[in-house]
Amino acid sequence: MLSGPAWHAAPGYIDGMGLGQAGASAKQALTRAAHTLAATRHPDGYHGDYQGDAGFFEGWYVKLVSADRSARLAIIPGIFRGGAGGHDEAFVQVLDGMTGESWYETEPASAFWANSRRFDVTVGASRFGEDGIEVDLPGAGLRGAVRFTTALDPWPVTWRSPGIMGPYGWVPVMECYHGLVSFGHDLAGTLTLGGRELNFDGGRGYLEKDWGRAFPQGYVWMQSNHFSHPGVSLSASIATIPWGRTSFRGFIVGVRRPHPDGGQVLHRFATYTGARTTALEMDDAHVAWEMCARSGAVLRLQAERRRGGLLHAPVRTQMHRRVEETLDARIHLELIAPDGRVVLDDVGEAAGLEVHGDLEALLAMSGRR
Repeated sequence: MLSGPAWHAAPGYIDGMGLGQAGASAKQALTRAAHTLAATRHPDGYHGDYQGDAGFFEGWYVKLVSADRSARLAIIPGIFRGGAGGHDEAFVQVLDGMTGESWYETEPASAFWANSRRFDVTVGASRFGEDGIEVDLPGAGLRGAVRFTTALDPWPVTWRSPGIMGPYGWVPVMECYHGLVSFGHDLAGTLTLGGRELNFDGGRGYLEKDWGRAFPQGYVWMQSNHFSHPGVSLSASIATIPWGRTSFRGFIVGVRRPHPDGGQVLHRFATYTGARTTALEMDDAHVAWEMCARSGAVLRLQAERRRGGLLHAPVRTQMHRRVEETLDARIHLELIAPDGRVVLDDVGEAAGLEVHGDLEALLAMSGRR
């Protein structure tokens, strides 16, 4: 996940969304809203072509973990546009999840290209797509290619619920949008990082993305697809969501697991499904989060925080190096059916975890329900 700063309603913005008279003309705003609606069913594609002169960012979070888990990388290609008169830049971020080192390499915005209907991104000499990645990043000393040897496994997209954001994906003035491009896929290939060879044959990947104006004022995000039960994958986030001139605490959680019939089942706990957070606590070492679905199903998550590396994060005027992320967290997941039966009790390793921003406000908030 890209990492994020506080939200402030800037002058000339209506509801903090860049649709005010000073930010863009009414015609531009209507055009942007129409294109947003048209692009909603393609969360994996690029959403920046129709933003006009409004500030905008978009980034794809590509996570790679080797078969023995000794190599863990997050590689984030993206674009930042500062709006009228602002600074534009393309970028690729790299986080070494084993050492905590991170790099932020920039290119002119003209060196960025992306497909609006699918995951296909080019930044300078590096390319990222549905079949894998090819990177050449001299600053980080990262070079090589990794193929995705199985198909991407995205959060389902339907007209009623276009991806992980559910019906909120149709709202054209959200501050930040989120897409889950693949719960997990197999890897093959080799990268070199600072002279070290990293072999990803038989490894596991994960892919998500964010786009919009800026990141939430405060949030918690966690992810793992390295559980002892093969095929289990978790993605979970809770954040302060601007809504008009107020805000609320919204969350999205998906637990993907194999079904006994050979298919896959996705357990969704989210603000838009009517689920509610019943407990959320955190300290310097742990995050404890419990939620309950309308059906009565309960999900408990216990994440162990470990030190990570710094990533750049989008605000309305520039990218800030201010958010710490780890790829070395552990997440204990317990899923309980409405009848009290334990559906899943497992621990995810090599987990991504970010805890950032005004956490006191996040803890004090209630959801929309």
